[in-house]
Amino acid sequence: MPTASRTAPAVLAGVLLLAACGSQSASPGDGDGRVRAETLCPSDYQRYESAPPVEPSVTASGTPTALPLPSSSEGVEGGVKITRLFAWGPESGCGSVDYSADFEVTNRETETVTYTVTIGFLSPTGGAVDNVEKTVERVGPGRTVKGTAVMAQTAMTAPEVTGAQVVKVRGVPADEASSASGPCPASGVRLYADEGDAAMGLRVVGLHLVNCGSEPYRVDGYPKLELHDEEHDTVDGVRILDGTDRISTATGGGGSPQPVVLRPGEAARAGLAWRNTTQAGDPVNVPYVRVWAKPGADPVTVVPELDLGTTGKLGVGPWKKDDTYRDPTATAPVPRP
Repeated sequence: MPTASRTAPAVLAGVLLLAACGSQSASPGDGDGRVRAETLCPSDYQRYESAPPVEPSVTASGTPTALPLPSSSEGVEGGVKITRLFAWGPESGCGSVDYSADFEVTNRETETVTYTVTIGFLSPTGGAVDNVEKTVERVGPGRTVKGTAVMAQTAMTAPEVTGAQVVKVRGVPADEASSASGPCPASGVRLYADEGDAAMGLRVVGLHLVNCGSEPYRVDGYPKLELHDEEHDTVDGVRILDGTDRISTATGGGGSPQPVVLRPGEAARAGLAWRNTTQAGDPVNVPYVRVWAKPGADPVTVVPELDLGTTGKLGVGPWKKDDTYRDPTATAPVPRP
């Protein structure tokens, strides 16, 4: 499955919503660049690992200003094309949004795919102002789906945005897509990767396993991994080590595996650790990792963007009970008066 990637330095601070500013009811304006139709202003954002709102909360409000797309925004990257760019001023009534970009994603594959699209908002000099990541779920073969990337309100000193570009596109088979929230999969467990941590060339990413079903779930040992490149081809030449001590003893992924039984609502964690040292040879980058929680489990594909350098090694810690996990969808008890 082909994907496309371009790197651009930016802070991942944006938020997104499919039915968002100008994505549904906006129509071309007259010569002043205004959008005549009343549009929807997003008011609820789903942030990383947060529970989705029960119902979308949008209210009709003002009119954004349509900005011209520079020529660099007119191409298609990995089946994604930016179609419109809007500026939202204080008079628009959309006080929490500065800019939004409409885009289209086309599935050129023969299976249903879930995409993660990163849109970059650019300054007049072409520099990155912000990057915004959007997940577009279950796009059928040959289908084109519209989306909107929304750049949240920034500091008063933030540069003006005059352009947008597709920074990166990742796509996984929809039946293997990972999720930290939403409906519980048929397997009864969720498996996903966190954003990880990096320091002095050491990289650590956590794999999280949550029992969202109604029966206990048992794991014993290490998750099984399969590494894939941008084209979803298997990556050879990387040793997958049991435990992370041979990468670093400071990651907490050492020790012998012990049986873990997860009751409904409980979670486990296993760490991935590697170093991105680059010496002789070509560096190895692994955007996709296919994960089996245990033998016979359904595979889940996560996108941790492993930059393995030329080390040729990836350490995998055993599953351990995660006593810090709290279900983001659980309702906090109301204190008694």
